Amino acid sequence: MPDRSFLAWPFFEDRHRDLAERLETWCAKNLPVAHDDIDAACRELVTMLGRDGWLKPTAVDPANPQPLDVRTLCITRETLARHDGLADFAFAMQGLGTGAISLFGDAAQKKWLEKTRAGKAISAFALSEPRSGSDVANMDMEARRIGDNYVLAGEKTWISNGGIADFYVVFARTGEAPGAKGLSAFLVPADTPGLTVAERLEVIAPHPLARLKFDHVEVPAAALIGKAGDGFRIAMSVLDVFRSTVGAAALGFARRALDESIKRASGRELFGAPMADLQMVQGHIADMALDVDAAALLIYRAAWTKDMGAARVTREAAMAKLYATDRAQAVIDRAVQLHGGDGVRRGHIVESLYREIRALRIYEGASDVQKVVIARQVLSEFKQS
Repeated sequence: MPDRSFLAWPFFEDRHRDLAERLETWCAKNLPVAHDDIDAACRELVTMLGRDGWLKPTAVDPANPQPLDVRTLCITRETLARHDGLADFAFAMQGLGTGAISLFGDAAQKKWLEKTRAGKAISAFALSEPRSGSDVANMDMEARRIGDNYVLAGEKTWISNGGIADFYVVFARTGEAPGAKGLSAFLVPADTPGLTVAERLEVIAPHPLARLKFDHVEVPAAALIGKAGDGFRIAMSVLDVFRSTVGAAALGFARRALDESIKRASGRELFGAPMADLQMVQGHIADMALDVDAAALLIYRAAWTKDMGAARVTREAAMAKLYATDRAQAVIDRAVQLHGGDGVRRGHIVESLYREIRALRIYEGASDVQKVVIARQVLSEFKQS
């Protein structure tokens, strides 16, 4: 049984503790699903999560809009990731893909949220391009206003849910000003003429990923989310909410690796005694436990700060994401070492975790970029003091 003592921390309310217990029970009964067909597995997971109500926190309720609860998002991602990385992916992309609509969408656009929260539609967040990943302001894709429509032309890549999404939130250059101030966000249904999947992308931990081509894709002006020129602010606001949850997913992976390592050390003998009696093994276990708790503190500090009404948590979220993903990589690497040959055997849980964790140090802001973000925030606060 994983450590649940962190739920007693003052960051949480009783509703969060209740959620964690109910979701743990659900996961034990329903996860993992078969990963033989990744697209089919993701569709199945979205349907299951929506059917049983777990997708409701990923987007605002159009009938009763309330701020997104980041602690709920983090607890859910941590728990799902500990049981099945693909389940975490399915949940997370529903939130990231609809984040711009939840925060800035109008009433017509928010009708999509009724479907995504019920698991009846799949969403995607289309920001990265071949030439601009971390450097969002360097975006090439254009959206030209022609009468009552916008025409989108260009490419997006590394798009999660690419090829299976029902709609994409797409960021493009509309040219109100140079750089970041000239970007806008659009809601683009997947069946819009001119939008095609140019390439499916294979990665070490399989997920639905694609490069998308926009060949003069025409959408009505009503597809614009927020105001023209607000795209960069919209994207950063979405990432401000969901970046902490990436750390939470990494934390779930790390907790599972620690649990598996404790079982391994307690149940296997070396040199006539349990592995757990060896001081070197104890040292590894101690380091892993320390990394897990420190990451949890940073993650839930960021989530609590946002839920308490902070307009932005750029510094806190960047710290949480950077530390949790980097240290989870170290925890899982130790788990592989403690499992010996089994740790690199395809199909073993720690081998799967080893592949799953690596991408989290890249997407939604690579680790090195998070260091830049943190430094800028700290320096800016110093100048203002």
